[in-house]
Amino acid sequence: MTEYARVYGGSLYDLAVEEKLTDAIKEEMLAIKEIFRENPEYLRLLSEPSIKKEERLSLIEKAFGDSAERYLVSFIKLLCEKGILGEYEGCLGEFVRRYNADNGISEVIVTSAVALNDEQKAALIRKLEKTSGKKISLTQRVDPGVVAGIKVEMEGVELDGTVSGRLSDLSRKLCEIKL
Repeated sequence: MTEYARVYGGSLYDLAVEEKLTDAIKEEMLAIKEIFRENPEYLRLLSEPSIKKEERLSLIEKAFGDSAERYLVSFIKLLCEKGILGEYEGCLGEFVRRYNADNGISEVIVTSAVALNDEQKAALIRKLEKTSGKKISLTQRVDPGVVAGIKVEMEGVELDGTVSGRLSDLSRKLCEIKL
């Protein structure tokens, strides 16, 4: 994360807290991120220096003015004016990081060979919430290379319960044995 993203995203978060709009702005930021991801040419257009700044700001107003919080629309315009609209996703990352810290939420990434069903996800969330004492926001990734088991990444710690992880650990231990 860049310094711009940390400062600007953190400033928007501070404003959202002050105005009691953290939930609304977070959800709208996530939706706008998807719009930017699905339409990368739109983001390039808004960052194009050959287009007058006023035109770019007008495009932002037309796209989001009636549907997003005014503070968020103004924030996007500010990023556009400063020429750092490419930092939007990083700003969102900082916003969400601060939101999660304030609300006792831990983001967890679970990787498995096949998608977990709803019952398995619910059981894993319950176990992780009990262990960590925090609410869990679970993101699931499917990687056929995992073969069996799951890998859990939580707060910078990786718990590898996959067969390949166990075999790798066993191999490392066998290599350490001196005869």
